[in-house]
Amino acid sequence: MSVQTIHSDLAPKAIGPYSQAIRANGFLFTAGQIPLDPATMEVVSGDVTAQTEQVLANLTAVLHEAGTDWAHVVKTTVFLRDMAEFAAMNAVYSRVLGDAKPARSTVAVLALPRDVRVEIEAVALIP
Repeated sequence: MSVQTIHSDLAPKAIGPYSQAIRANGFLFTAGQIPLDPATMEVVSGDVTAQTEQVLANLTAVLHEAGTDWAHVVKTTVFLRDMAEFAAMNAVYSRVLGDAKPARSTVAVLALPRDVRVEIEAVALIP
């Protein structure tokens, strides 16, 4: 099995003992991204809309670093602190992903790192 660690300077560096993503046998498995500004490593201010924008920008950077994109994402998992914010998150998600429609799970959680409102992870094919 071929395994490679992926790191993009355009996404936040890992804040723990993990990688931004791992390439394994033609797939990319990303760590969950939270709305950290990669330049400052601070949580972006604003509501779930602003935070989802940053999370998806971070994931886009990791996907591109691995040589893939949203069209090749096969599964995402969205973690929301409040399911009442689903529609706002979903509007940003839909706009950013465009025609890409990966399988997705969305779950409400009690808390997320750094008290953020949203975290998203993805699994993608690497063309």
